[in-house]
Amino acid sequence: MLAGELVLLKTSHRGKVREFIVKVCDDRMHTDFGVVDLSELMEKMPGDIVVSHKGQEFILQKPKMPDFFRHARRTGAPMMPKDIGMILAYTGVNRNDVVLDAGTGSGILAMYMGSIAKRVVTYEVREEFVDVARKNIESAGLYNVELRCGDIVEEIKKLDEKFDLITLDTQNTKDVIPHVKDVMYPGGFLATYSPFFEQTKDIRDAIEAAHFYDVMTIECTEREISFSPRGTRPSTTKVGHTGFITIARG
Repeated sequence: MLAGELVLLKTSHRGKVREFIVKVCDDRMHTDFGVVDLSELMEKMPGDIVVSHKGQEFILQKPKMPDFFRHARRTGAPMMPKDIGMILAYTGVNRNDVVLDAGTGSGILAMYMGSIAKRVVTYEVREEFVDVARKNIESAGLYNVELRCGDIVEEIKKLDEKFDLITLDTQNTKDVIPHVKDVMYPGGFLATYSPFFEQTKDIRDAIEAAHFYDVMTIECTEREISFSPRGTRPSTTKVGHTGFITIARG
């Protein structure tokens, strides 16, 4: 591993898995299981073992975006991977694309986009959310994600940039949509997230008024399957609905 690389250290204790995302450096990581000399990681590869001063073994892995999702600090309910996956699939975002995101929150969607797209500009109106999101983005080592504090309803009118994909997860999304085409490349995608029927209807009305095409609104429900000695069945502990995704093309 190279200095500055991010590493996932995984161990288990009494049947429970513990994970730590760390940066390869000359520092030390202090845990309940002892101190790990992080400089030793420079001589390791994914799959190798590093041992704390108490003898606890940690296996090295390369962290992926689901790992950052689990370990990120929260400022409310983030968009879930199942919904993010729908946006990625239906917009076809790729490494050549520049993305405008609004409603950063914890930074989860911006982070997923940043792991794929060329560049992401994300807006969050609440300063306390900006601080948390910035730390999450920095912890993921994403230097192509630019976080700005501001109200997208006003800020979008000032932008002189063009974007391939615009994602909106805000309470006032309907007020942003009339200005989206001004900053979108022809044929670009708009993707919105809304938890309620009423908000989604307002979004659809705004999209229709702005003359987008190929518009669809979808809901992705998820059921985890539970396995036990009694039998196999859908889990009763998960909530299926999170929000509605609306995709449109400009």
